Amino acid sequence: MVDTEGTPETSRRRHILRLALFAALLAVLFYLTAVQRVIDVEAVRDVIESAGPLAPLAYVAVSSVLGALLVPGPLLAGGSGFLFGPVLGTFVTLGATVGSAVLTSVAGRRAGRDSARALLGPDRAAKIDALIRRGGLWAVVGQRFVPGINDALASYAFGAFGVPVWQMAVGAVIGSAPKAFAYTALGSTLGSFSAPLLIAAIAVWCVTAVAGAFAAHRGWRAWRSKPPTSPAE
Repeated sequence: MVDTEGTPETSRRRHILRLALFAALLAVLFYLTAVQRVIDVEAVRDVIESAGPLAPLAYVAVSSVLGALLVPGPLLAGGSGFLFGPVLGTFVTLGATVGSAVLTSVAGRRAGRDSARALLGPDRAAKIDALIRRGGLWAVVGQRFVPGINDALASYAFGAFGVPVWQMAVGAVIGSAPKAFAYTALGSTLGSFSAPLLIAAIAVWCVTAVAGAFAAHRGWRAWRSKPPTSPAE
């Protein structure tokens, strides 16, 4: 009898299965939290509001976990604005954003990095590592600017490809700051309507979305037009 447990094909299938299970888990989380809304953000907000002076820190901690569970960031940011106003709320939102980025990055690295590198092969994995060293931080920043991409899902992917945690944290602060203000400010207008603040929030969001879409388009065209490198390189 031939033992095939250690063959490359068996190992490849094991890595594919591991990544598929991880992707399926994220898909289920996204469906439950973003589509079915099984977590009531308003109820969470009401509970945290009773924490008194510790409410901002509590909201950062809870929102970090909820963000990692794929609860939509705009909902969490809006709740922060409603509770703490546009100024303090923006800092609370950024704190939660960094917390979620760290949690998702670490989870993605632990769950998928070895399998991703095994499927890519040593040469491609080395190229990915080189790309991350040159521009991993700015890749995170750019992703945060692009509209329509779930930040937590992207952070899981960044972690699986080996982006360092510090790059995820710093990139989340830089790239998420405009949207953090926009969504937090919008949430704050629910408690105390302010037309100038509402206009400012919408303007910041629009500028960020346009800049992100333009940067993504430029990056895609540059990548498509880049000549292939030879194996010796």
